[in-house]
Amino acid sequence: MLKYSVFLGNVGSCFDRYCTEYAKPFSLCELFERAASIKKLDAVDLVMTWDMMNQKDEIKAQLKKTGLNVGSLAVDTFANPIYQKGSLSSTDAKVRNQSLADAKRVIDFAEEIGCPIVTLWPGQDGYDYIFAADYIKERQLFADGLKELCKYNENIIITVEYKLKEPRTHSYLSTVGSTLLMMEKIGLPNLGVALDYGHAALGYETAAEAVAMCKMYGDRLKHIHINDNYRLWDDDMIVGTVHTLEYLEFFYWLKKTGYNGYLVIDQFPYREDGRDAVSESAEWLDVLQKAAERINEEEITEVLAKRDGVASSRYMRKLLFGGME
Repeated sequence: MLKYSVFLGNVGSCFDRYCTEYAKPFSLCELFERAASIKKLDAVDLVMTWDMMNQKDEIKAQLKKTGLNVGSLAVDTFANPIYQKGSLSSTDAKVRNQSLADAKRVIDFAEEIGCPIVTLWPGQDGYDYIFAADYIKERQLFADGLKELCKYNENIIITVEYKLKEPRTHSYLSTVGSTLLMMEKIGLPNLGVALDYGHAALGYETAAEAVAMCKMYGDRLKHIHINDNYRLWDDDMIVGTVHTLEYLEFFYWLKKTGYNGYLVIDQFPYREDGRDAVSESAEWLDVLQKAAERINEEEITEVLAKRDGVASSRYMRKLLFGGME
C-alpha cells in the first residue's frame, strides 16, 4: 500500500469565489492536530506562502510533536499578486528573479527539514487572450528557470504540477505531454512530474496513461495529488466518488511502473468537515488499492491483449464484486 499525505489546509475550512468562510478558520497547531488524528496519514504537504515561511520554527515544532513527515513543499508562485502575469515565465526580470528567490528559499527549507521534493504549480504561467503572449520566449524562460532550480540543489527533486487551465485560461504546462517534452529538453535527473489526478481528468486525459507516459519518457513521475471531479472543472472532491472504475486502472499502472511515492490528498471540502472528508478519501484509497491488488498479471495481460470492451468490463466487475462472470 502506498503512503498518504494531505495538503495541510485541506483538513481545515475552505473558501471559494462566492463565500469567504464556510466554517471557522483553524490555527497552524489545530491543522496539524487534525491531520495527525487521521491514522491513515503519514505526512503533510505544505504550501509555503509568505505567512508559512515566517512560521518555519513552529512548523518544525509541529512536525516533531505530531510525528508527521513532509511529502513535499510547494512554492507559492500563484497567490502572490506579483505573479499575476507569470512567475518563471514572466517577461519582467524582477518578477522572474523574485520567483527564483522564493523557490530557492523553499528548497533551502526542504533540505533543512529533510523533505526530498519541492513542487511548482505554474498556475499563473500562461495566457488569457489571443496575441497576448510570446509562446516561444515565455516557455523558454520557464524552462531556464526550472533548470536553474534543479541545479541549485541537486539533492532536491523539483516537480511540476501541470493543469489545463485556471487561474489562466491557458497554461503553458497544460498536459502530461507538454510537461514531459519540456523536461526531456532540460534533461536533468532531479526534475519530475507531480501528477494531479483531477488535473488529468480536467484535461480529458486518462490518468493511467499519463502514469505510463511518465515511465516511458524518463521515469519522471515523482509525486501524486489525489482527488476527483466531473471533468468540467477542478472540483477537488473526495477520491473515488466519481471515477471509481478509472481508479482501478490508475492503481494498476502505478504498481506496474513501480511508483513508490506519496498519494497526497488534495481536495477542497467546502461544505463538509475537512478532517472527515480527508479521512473518507483515505478510506477510499485503501479500498481502491486493495481492489487493484487483486489484479492477476496473467489475467490482465490476456484482457489487454484482447482489446475488447466486453472482456475489460467483465474483468472490472470481477475485481469489484468478485466471482461474477
